[in-house]
Amino acid sequence: MNIDKLVNIFDNSNIVFLENDKSLLFFNVSERSWYSRFSIYLDRQMKKEKIEGYYVDTEYNRNGNKLKTVFDISSLEVINVTCDIILHSRGENKKNDNLLCIEMKKSSASRLEKDNDKKRLKLLTTTSFDNVWSADGKALPEHVCGYKLGVYYEFNAKDSLIYIEYYANGAMFNSRYVKIRR
Repeated sequence: MNIDKLVNIFDNSNIVFLENDKSLLFFNVSERSWYSRFSIYLDRQMKKEKIEGYYVDTEYNRNGNKLKTVFDISSLEVINVTCDIILHSRGENKKNDNLLCIEMKKSSASRLEKDNDKKRLKLLTTTSFDNVWSADGKALPEHVCGYKLGVYYEFNAKDSLIYIEYYANGAMFNSRYVKIRR
């Protein structure tokens, strides 16, 4: 599956989410309330696109029977990962397990929290290299990597704006603002 198709799936899911559940954003409820609803629209979009063998999960934290981790080669740090929303095969398709990871934040979150989410998205969308991560299609890698698309989603209630960043291959490749009417 290519990145453009995944971006389209995400964007279409966001349109439906905002049509049906934008009140959750403005009521200042927990982000968990947002992404539990968003995941429903993402799952429906996957079915509409006839994409089979993949699951939409929230706060999924397993890689086989181990906690999901990423490895930051620049700091040699192992970081536990529990993304807000992921689209993956749950390890059933070892060659192409991870498609989409999403982190959602309120604009009022600390700079550190936001930066940590973005760092995880960069690491999660990095492809296997230098034998640090296994991606041989036979075994699950020790550390999670290879997501085709990562999305950072930040809501600013004061300005009625959503800021979205798109990540692939370990880097942000696009960003945009979405204005919302109350």
